[in-house]
Amino acid sequence: MSGAQRGDGARRLFLGGEWVEPAGGHYEVVDPADESVVGLAPEASPAQVEEAAAAAAAAFEGWSRTDPQERARILDRAADVIRRESEPWSELARAESGAPTAVARAMQVGVGAARFWRYARGALEPVERGLPPQVTAAGPMGRSAVLGALEVRQPVGVVACITSYNNPWANPAGKVAPALAMGNTVVVKPAPQDPLSVFRMAEALAEAGVPEGVVNVVGGQSAGVGEALVASGHVDMVSFTGSTAVGQRIAEVCGRTMKRQLMELGGKGAAVVFDDADLDAAVAGIGTTFSFYSGQICTAPTRVIVHRSVYGELVGKLAGYAAHLRIGHPAQRGTVVGPVISAAHRDRVEAYVELGRKEGARVVCGGQRPAVGPGGGGPGGGGGGRGFYVAPTLLADCTADMRVVREEVFGPVVAVVPFDGGEDEAVALANDSDYGLLSYVWSRDAARAFRVARRLRAGGVGVNTVGRNMEAPFGGFKRSGVGRDVGSYALHAYSEVQAIVWAG
Repeated sequence: MSGAQRGDGARRLFLGGEWVEPAGGHYEVVDPADESVVGLAPEASPAQVEEAAAAAAAAFEGWSRTDPQERARILDRAADVIRRESEPWSELARAESGAPTAVARAMQVGVGAARFWRYARGALEPVERGLPPQVTAAGPMGRSAVLGALEVRQPVGVVACITSYNNPWANPAGKVAPALAMGNTVVVKPAPQDPLSVFRMAEALAEAGVPEGVVNVVGGQSAGVGEALVASGHVDMVSFTGSTAVGQRIAEVCGRTMKRQLMELGGKGAAVVFDDADLDAAVAGIGTTFSFYSGQICTAPTRVIVHRSVYGELVGKLAGYAAHLRIGHPAQRGTVVGPVISAAHRDRVEAYVELGRKEGARVVCGGQRPAVGPGGGGPGGGGGGRGFYVAPTLLADCTADMRVVREEVFGPVVAVVPFDGGEDEAVALANDSDYGLLSYVWSRDAARAFRVARRLRAGGVGVNTVGRNMEAPFGGFKRSGVGRDVGSYALHAYSEVQAIVWAG
């Protein structure tokens, strides 16, 4: 789109329907696979963030009153644009996030388009629900009457969408699309590590005909950009995906003015494996921690709680699974494990592995930095040594008090804790965590699996699967978040409930 970027490829901010030069200049977005420069991202000033929020506030009245059919048409057209540009935009997502090509195409850009299509339908979902009438007797409040009542879902207002780096398409789309469908306006602040895809999303929405000011995109490496957005008096709600520590700071600021919040925060998913489990199925599920986004996903089953009778067998199978995963450049055919997002994050993950050693964990596989070069990849390395790669790592003989078991590593690291007793012990170990996003149970006894699932303090539980139903509510207990989204629950998250009562 004309004006979206300069002749040198540097991106502009999207404010009030215009592409604007960033007051803070630009910074380099680095490909985590080979450390090359993907592009130049804009650095907004706090004043430009406030300008974006003011533009969203000015556009709210018109957009909230727009016919839902028109909102649906715009979201549908945006999805069509994303699908049309899928190949180049998937390549961009791969380059800035480090996800393998197939993942960038299907799980990032593909899911992003699917979410716009889903919430085009969502814009047409009923927002009114009649409640049973109530007969009241005469009294201090007036004469006897039959009181009718209507529940109405109203848009919240201006929503600040602050997104995570692990999926630069699905995560922003999962915020922007339902917020727009409900009649809200948005200011999007993408993660600084891979923001370029979100500006492409803005291009798609602009081409689809979204009115000026309804969608705004700011960005930057400075923490001041996000802080200015959260603190803005024009912002009515903050939707944030990221670490629990940052989420807590955002919640403190929101609390000062009672801003609404939707928080999807950290996770330390427990995978409970009973003695009658299908171990191959369990390994395939747990192994996604090694392979999917290189473990940079809050829903990963990173904490395995396995019955002692099958402990050795499960550890052996997990080690075998990890050993056959191809580590390499994400653009290479056959690559399963790409890099983590940055050198700093690679160092953090490696520090956790070393901490696990010191705490007494046994490193069954991984634990050393793989060398991945242009000629290939794999557990043995390929030379070159550029990029931010972490080998899939399995830590055995862990105990519940180890930091590597208790804290979110956010990398391809699995910690295994054995248990000797029955359901009560397994549940106690699984629930002994500050987090409660997703947990998992593997057992051939369906009654036991569901009985245990209901006892787990987690927002979601997978029974013999790591798959997700994309209409089911998603969110966390404890420090894993506040609120629920996905499916129609996302529409509810971006709305306020109003009651209208009348006398009949």
